[in-house]
Amino acid sequence: MIIPARLGSTRLPGKPLAEIGGVPMIVHVLRRAETAAIGPVVVACGEVAIAEAVQAAGGFAVLTDPALPSGSDRIFAALTAIDPEGRHDIVINLQGDLPWFDPATLGGLLGVLDDPWFDIATLVAPITSAAEATAESVVKVACGFDGEVAPALYFSRRCIPWGDGPLWHHVGVYAYRRAALARFVAAPPSPLELREKLEQLRALELGMRIGAARIALAPFGVDTPEDLERARKEFAQS
Repeated sequence: MIIPARLGSTRLPGKPLAEIGGVPMIVHVLRRAETAAIGPVVVACGEVAIAEAVQAAGGFAVLTDPALPSGSDRIFAALTAIDPEGRHDIVINLQGDLPWFDPATLGGLLGVLDDPWFDIATLVAPITSAAEATAESVVKVACGFDGEVAPALYFSRRCIPWGDGPLWHHVGVYAYRRAALARFVAAPPSPLELREKLEQLRALELGMRIGAARIALAPFGVDTPEDLERARKEFAQS
């Protein structure tokens, strides 16, 4: 499992090192990932300061080029550095801004790739309010479940699909087959990816198959100063 982290967030500069209860956010995520106990955990760092914080907490950090354009590029660079022989066929990309992420859900994520038809796995949670359905910050997924896993047919910041029925909130956690990740990062940004500002659309436009597993609740992500304040308050009350 690889957690990409960089300091250059536009909405919350220095986000990985922002402290929650006196502990850097990246360390909270690292601890959650370690609790899952499903394999080695690595933080792919864009800057030395993040690596130092991870190492001080006893974690394993790999420095990557800070100019890499996305978290997917960062995890591929880290994977290539730590496993050049290709011993690991599947890699999980866990976002570094999910300090309350439930590690138990990663089993369902990996279970998607038990089906060789899928190249990439991800998670979705039910949308529970009109505000969530219309918020552009919430990425929606068009998928129809007839079991525990469904093909993800499209992602959008708009409310999709039309009509009565459940709506799904995309949780930006992925499991990639190594070959799929290599193909993905080698391809240029795609037209729909640029239009929606959602890089997972590049995979769909390349013809890759993304499988979605359901979880009960979308985890709280820290993207803004307001989110950080909320996280600190919730931690203090826990």
